[in-house]
Amino acid sequence: MSSQPVIPAPVALDVETAVPPASVQPLLGFQDSEVKFSLSELMGLLRDRRHEGWVFAAYPDPKTGRPLIGAGFSLDLPEREHPQTDPLNPHSFLEPSSAALWQAAGLEPARLQTVLEQFDNNLASWKTMKRYRRRIWSLAPQITDDEANSLLRIAAIQAIENARAYCRNFDQLTGSQQMAVSQLVYQMGVNLSEFGRFLNLMNNEPVAVSALADPAVDNSDPWKSVQQSLIQSQWARLYRVRAVSVIAMLDPRYPDDPAGSEQRIAAVLHPAVHRRRGGATTAMRAAAYHRRSGPRGHAVPRRTARARATRKA
Repeated sequence: MSSQPVIPAPVALDVETAVPPASVQPLLGFQDSEVKFSLSELMGLLRDRRHEGWVFAAYPDPKTGRPLIGAGFSLDLPEREHPQTDPLNPHSFLEPSSAALWQAAGLEPARLQTVLEQFDNNLASWKTMKRYRRRIWSLAPQITDDEANSLLRIAAIQAIENARAYCRNFDQLTGSQQMAVSQLVYQMGVNLSEFGRFLNLMNNEPVAVSALADPAVDNSDPWKSVQQSLIQSQWARLYRVRAVSVIAMLDPRYPDDPAGSEQRIAAVLHPAVHRRRGGATTAMRAAAYHRRSGPRGHAVPRRTARARATRKA
């Protein structure tokens, strides 16, 4: 029996003004030169259909049921408090509401309400998230390609700003390392706070820029520990394709050999094992059944005890 999806509470929108609230003003002042990597390249990675996808209508998150659009832009999150607990990090977390980010991307507030109402109607009509997701690619577009890019850009900038708040040495990292941490924040949001070992290693074993630039200095060991902390996570096993790319970028040698860095991670990062119901016994029974399949896929019937007894007699 399919469980009923949890329909999130509606977001209160300010439809009388199109002026973005103060909570997103730091995002609007972002300059591409503030980071060592290309923001356009990061956006290209986040648009990859192997990952979030690129959908122009609201669709349910497979885990939470919350409405997403574009490259996984959340449509109904409220503004949240996210205190900075690292006294050595001067950067604050920015967690504006989805409505505020929508406005910051240049979209009219009233349109968000229409998108959410259509999402609720679809969910009520199709009953389950599974049925809804089957129809994703047949949904009528609710935003344009340019608007989806605008939403992705503002969300990516938010991820960069929060990456600074998570990592006190963010500005000292290489471009690929900055991109890796920004991707982690984009994917996990506030949940990255639960990766305590990863954050401790990032903040307590910083590598100076001079050391990174010196080929005579071997910086691989500290970063191997940082990578290992992510390799051992459930996130890495469940989202292996993305995780291999992100974890590889943390290697200081990544810019010199991206493919080699990814191959080293792929060799030790194994996908999650999805067990069948009933555990190993059920899996063994299923394997046994398939070994008895006939040449056209039909199961070969077992001889009953009576048949074996008759034959023996």
